[in-house]
Amino acid sequence: MTTWVPQSCTLPTAEQPLRVAEFDALFAERLTGMSRPDRLRLELRLTGGQGVGETVRDLVGRESGCCSFFAFTVHPGPEQIRLEIAVDSAHEAVLDALEERAAAVAGRDVP
Repeated sequence: MTTWVPQSCTLPTAEQPLRVAEFDALFAERLTGMSRPDRLRLELRLTGGQGVGETVRDLVGRESGCCSFFAFTVHPGPEQIRLEIAVDSAHEAVLDALEERAAAVAGRDVP
């Protein structure tokens, strides 16, 4: 499986597996669907619930701090959270790998 942590990430190397594990847990527990509206954007649909929106905002906020090329937009809702992830063309391969990882960790075909 391709790793989606790019060389440009400023998160200390020792902390990178922990961050990946946080995203993996989110994908495994909450991912219900995803789409790729264009080559530089990925939209994830996550099940909502108490505190989930805050957890997602916290996680993507920390990720933006070390990988500033990501642009995250969280659209919270009571039953579903939509997470939009955009990158510039130089980081398209990172978005491809993130999409691949999310689908694999979710353990099923995610539409």
